[in-house]
Amino acid sequence: MNARNAAAEAAPAALENLHEETAPEGGSEVNLEVILDVPVTLSMEVGRTRIPIRNLLQLSQGSVVELDRTAGEPLDVFVNGTLVAHGEVVVVDEKFGIRITDVISPAERIRKLK
Repeated sequence: MNARNAAAEAAPAALENLHEETAPEGGSEVNLEVILDVPVTLSMEVGRTRIPIRNLLQLSQGSVVELDRTAGEPLDVFVNGTLVAHGEVVVVDEKFGIRITDVISPAERIRKLK
């Protein structure tokens, strides 16, 4: 069994162990320790476009596809397909990276689901 399958099987058990503990002040805290090692997929999106299959099949080396974003506009950062932040591209040791410029609040994420 590879690590990805093991993590996928461990996630439901970890969520079952995620419970509220009573804080000394009478409030409650969530025990996040049980899910901290569960892997998630982080992806960045430069932009999107919709094109007919006819145009898709005509793409070749050197073709340019226009996206719905302008140059300099922030990239979207997704975790498991959910928008969580915006950022800008950076280069670190000849590799691309992203600098987070804005984090989407949990309230905003919930509002977008409705």
